[in-house]
Amino acid sequence: MSRVIADITTSLDGFVTGPGAGPERGLGTGGEPLHRWAFSDDPADQRTLREGTARSGAVVMGRRLFDVVDGPRGWSEQVGYGAGEAGTPPFVVVTSSPPRAVRLTGLDWTFVTTGLAAAVAVARERAESAAEERCEDLDVVVMGGGATIASALAAGLVDVLSLHLAPLILGAGTPLFAGAQPRTLVQRSVTPTSTATHLVYDVVT
Repeated sequence: MSRVIADITTSLDGFVTGPGAGPERGLGTGGEPLHRWAFSDDPADQRTLREGTARSGAVVMGRRLFDVVDGPRGWSEQVGYGAGEAGTPPFVVVTSSPPRAVRLTGLDWTFVTTGLAAAVAVARERAESAAEERCEDLDVVVMGGGATIASALAAGLVDVLSLHLAPLILGAGTPLFAGAQPRTLVQRSVTPTSTATHLVYDVVT
């Protein structure tokens, strides 16, 4: 069975965007350095990005994040899921209502209106189907935003938490763990680089 991996970049003080994040400014004020590691020349950063993109059998995101990546300043053919890797797994969006139109028509979008658990189930089915076809292990990646990942953790839907800790203090913005329930984690790996510290934890259920 495919694992569910929550994967997101956060500042040292626990924010996944700066203040004022929205479709026109996805990372908010001052948040651009959060993802500097994804465009780094550091071999460990490149390996982390490449391996994470390659293992993605399906990706879950919330509607706010979809509005950012599908917006006019969002993803392109050169920079998309996996930054320069621009991976093209199936994308499953949790939303109360599907958008009227999609700009990124070259990607595989599924809009789920029946909640996060249903979206993860759809993504798992897609990932496991792709894994069988390709004869390799593939995972479901919950990429955000922060509220979606926090909800997935609270609901017990996440097997692995992959955090990219940026050397940045934002002071305000979108918090990752605001009001989070207690949760035990088992540390599996720590990879320091010139632009981030990549942390992987198993989530104890």
